[in-house]
Amino acid sequence: MPEPTEQEIRERAHKLWEQAGKPEGRDEEFWRAAEQELRNEDESNTLRTPDTL
Repeated sequence: MPEPTEQEIRERAHKLWEQAGKPEGRDEEFWRAAEQELRNEDESNTLRTPDTL
């Protein structure tokens, strides 16, 4: 799977930041968390295989 784009990371980080109550000075923390979440989603999607009969 391709790496998450900067825009995808930015959007996820913003969402996480809002959910955390918009704390100041933690932008890098939310960026890394968003990047990791998106990578984990990609990994879990590649682990799933369709059921075949």
